[in-house]
Amino acid sequence: MSIIEAIILGIVQGLTEFLPVSSSGHLQLAKALLGVEIEENLLFDCTLHAATVLSTIVILWPEIKRLIMGLFSRTFNDEQAYIIKLIISMIPIAIVGFSLKDYLNAMLSSPYILTIVGAMLLLTAVLLTFAYYARPRNKTTISYRDAAIMGVAQAVAAMPGLSRSGSTIATGIILGNEKSLVAQFSFLMVLAPILGEMLLNIVKGEVVFSSIGLVPLMAGFIASFVVGCLACKFMLGIVRRGKLVWFAVYCAIVGVISIICNFI
Repeated sequence: MSIIEAIILGIVQGLTEFLPVSSSGHLQLAKALLGVEIEENLLFDCTLHAATVLSTIVILWPEIKRLIMGLFSRTFNDEQAYIIKLIISMIPIAIVGFSLKDYLNAMLSSPYILTIVGAMLLLTAVLLTFAYYARPRNKTTISYRDAAIMGVAQAVAAMPGLSRSGSTIATGIILGNEKSLVAQFSFLMVLAPILGEMLLNIVKGEVVFSSIGLVPLMAGFIASFVVGCLACKFMLGIVRRGKLVWFAVYCAIVGVISIICNFI
């Protein structure tokens, strides 16, 4: 992989991470269009995800700071309850990450990856459509049960092409939560799993000794971080105010194109 290709993929990740359109699916489509073939797909994708997670921390730092300050209170408060809900939501993806990592990496290298991505994009479209037509109850607090269910949705979205943010946001809305609360919770619940996976890769030396090369990895990381910082602030607003049905239409179109491309 060249540095230019890594930068392009980083830009794609940064632009698509904050919309319910599957950044992982778009990464695989971009790789196919660029003719990029790498052995450690999961490592590279995780590196780019870590960059956008870092951009999320930068943009949402006031909220994260409030949660950290509330964590050290001697009395149980809303911030501590929120953190517990985030931890609960992270458990399913942690289980999937540890038990299915090799399987997911093999799937990313499958000759049928574009078909898989296309099918999952179509599923994303269905979820977003359900969320759009769901009767709003506008619960002002995400419950522990809802946090756990959103966590399961995030774990299922480990499938390439199934939008993580789309799945969690749609699930939260279908459960009756306010879109603005769901959007913020969705972006915060991915912080620890992605950063934890990246730290584990660094400790194991998989980043330094990757066949991809450290320079392309860093180039992709920086591109994803910079674009993610620029996009996150605007994308959060779009997700909160936008009509999810338009994202559903987009995912359906790209999903069909992806499946067709796999057979051309």
